[in-house]
Amino acid sequence: MADQPSSSRLLGPVEIRELAAQHGVTPTKKLGQNFVHDAGTVRRIVSRSGVQPGESVLEVGPGLGSLTLGLLEAGVRVVAVELDGALAEALPGTVLRKDPEWAGRLSVINRDATELQVEELPELPSALVANLPYNVAVPILLTLLRDLPTLRSALVMVQKEVADRLVAKRGSKTYGAPTVKLAWYGRSEHAGTIGPDVFWPRPNIDSGLVRFTAFEVPRGSEELRAATFRLIDAAFEQRRKMIRSSLKPVISNPDDMTAILAQAEVDPQARPESLGVEQFLSIAKVWLNR
Repeated sequence: MADQPSSSRLLGPVEIRELAAQHGVTPTKKLGQNFVHDAGTVRRIVSRSGVQPGESVLEVGPGLGSLTLGLLEAGVRVVAVELDGALAEALPGTVLRKDPEWAGRLSVINRDATELQVEELPELPSALVANLPYNVAVPILLTLLRDLPTLRSALVMVQKEVADRLVAKRGSKTYGAPTVKLAWYGRSEHAGTIGPDVFWPRPNIDSGLVRFTAFEVPRGSEELRAATFRLIDAAFEQRRKMIRSSLKPVISNPDDMTAILAQAEVDPQARPESLGVEQFLSIAKVWLNR
């Protein structure tokens, strides 16, 4: 039987608390800080991400380093983006103590991920693997997919409610703007549920894993994406109305609305939750060309 990886190479419950105390870190709800302390869970996340040895992986919100260590153990290069200055400063030392050979494959950037500049990255990552803060998970994910076209895949752990929204089916109550916007970039699916007992502090909710695979060819230009997203936002602000009514804040002239929807082959009486990104893209193309 092959040797199993040693749990001592990753962080356990006692070490998590010791590191937090050592670096004066008190987890806050504002930053959505819940640290994974179970080695088996970390390895399951890494395995389901599908990352390969030598691959460049972006991690957002590494915290005390639980997932970072799991990724390094898998042989990838990690670019970790951490908002908390104390955590960003402490992470390299934690990695060095666990395995000095891993330290050369880690880069840390102390930055808000939604304000990350491509020029700050030591290399362009091909994958995103992250335990995203609950309160800003969707903006972070969509911003990174917009700004880093080299990202071909992602495995993110988010609040289960957020995970359900990201992979929702048309017509469901959870289907909304985040679902449609994510579909602009690629395909997403559920990849598992994580219970609260593997976190410190223990949250009151389950987390969900979402696996994302980017399309090989982008759907369109940045101008077209921005127009499509503007229509999506307007539509789901008034999701219970027919599309011809919910889009009025963007297309105010009734005659223009009728003509655009007809040319885009979208039923003017359709509700926003019945439309996919392809329909919003069609409307945007006609709208921009008028």
